[in-house]
Amino acid sequence: MPQISVILPIYNEGQGLPFLFEQLEKAIGQYDYEIVAVNDGSKDNSFELLREVCARNPRVKAINFKRNFGQTAAINAGIQHATGDVFVLIDSDLENDPNDIPKLLAKLDEGYDVVSGWRRDRWQGQFLTRKLPSMSANWLISRISGVKLHDYGCTLKAYRREVIKDVLLYGQMHRFIPVYCSWQGGKVTELPVNYQPRMFGKSNYGIFRTYKVLLDLLLLRFLDRYLQRPIHFFGGLGILSVLVAVAAFMLATYFKLSGQKDYIETPLPTIGSMLFIVGLLMILMGVLAEIITRTYYESQHKFPFTIKEKINL
Repeated sequence: MPQISVILPIYNEGQGLPFLFEQLEKAIGQYDYEIVAVNDGSKDNSFELLREVCARNPRVKAINFKRNFGQTAAINAGIQHATGDVFVLIDSDLENDPNDIPKLLAKLDEGYDVVSGWRRDRWQGQFLTRKLPSMSANWLISRISGVKLHDYGCTLKAYRREVIKDVLLYGQMHRFIPVYCSWQGGKVTELPVNYQPRMFGKSNYGIFRTYKVLLDLLLLRFLDRYLQRPIHFFGGLGILSVLVAVAAFMLATYFKLSGQKDYIETPLPTIGSMLFIVGLLMILMGVLAEIITRTYYESQHKFPFTIKEKINL
């Protein structure tokens, strides 16, 4: 069994792959390692390049998805096929520096279960447009999850096998693996790492993914706290809904008794209550759908991706 498993999700990064593997093999050559590269339905020559790397180095294993399933699914597939004692996740866009991997492993040896990279120098000169929103999002995630990290978006992380192997990921939840590990009793820390501006292509990420990330975080919190006692969650929201409805009715009554407006002349409380209830029901339906989806995949041992081809696996 190799000591280190490097999990590498790839999407349209053909230009930089030769340089990336050169850097990776230099950085981790001192270890007993494997690299599990997952081609997430790339439309360029990424998988053809992976074939060449696998033929040259049998410690590189490749998985080719039938189509693009997203980074979380690619990381999930890598985790399911990795066999090492320590799993290292790293992006394929060269923004993560492979030379930081030994530092993460050394920190892991201090007794931690998870070491998360922190790109401290990222977004220099873009404080208002990128750095401030990023800091705000990381603060909010830390506040909700109770796990304080400065850079949840950094893919470069090291995990002990026992805290990550059985994690099944959906949505955009790969960035919350440290949260899950902490909630299960794992010891989490972070380490400043290098940030390298992208050398090839363009970023596949956009600011509009933020709302998806926050929804996934709220779902993760729900699953952790209320999955075995959902009445505490749904009942609490139900009581809140009733209180809002009562407050709206009391306000309408006040308008009537004070002679300002009759019930039928002030539709705002009714409209507000209706919109609140509709929004609440939609959120609850989303949560229930997520639970049903997870039950389907896990009970039938299915995963949210399909594999077209494997090499060296």
